[in-house]
Amino acid sequence: MNNPYILGIIGWILPGVGHLLQGKIARGLIIAGVVWAMFIIAIVSGGAYYPGFDAKDGFLLYWLNVFARMGNGLGGVISYIIAATPAKDIAALATFEYGGRFLEVAGLINFLAALDAADLGVGRKK
Repeated sequence: MNNPYILGIIGWILPGVGHLLQGKIARGLIIAGVVWAMFIIAIVSGGAYYPGFDAKDGFLLYWLNVFARMGNGLGGVISYIIAATPAKDIAALATFEYGGRFLEVAGLINFLAALDAADLGVGRKK
């Protein structure tokens, strides 16, 4: 696959796969492992339900959270599906906010990894 845009999009939707398609096995597995591990820790910690408010309550922070969560690609969609049916008293978990931060950071790392996959496809990196 030679199209760097497609590689970047695939790397965004499925973390690490953009690198795996280019033969960067170790890098792809490390990226996939880190992003998915952070995603799973975030979901178990209740991070899918963070921030717990709407755009009208805190416009900038809400949209920053949306942007960062969607960085997880498929994981972002999964997190919104999970958040659609919140468990009772989920915000009472001590890990609620930490889970939200893990989810956001995993998405931001994946954005950088997708850009890296696209850069590899262009030939700017080795």
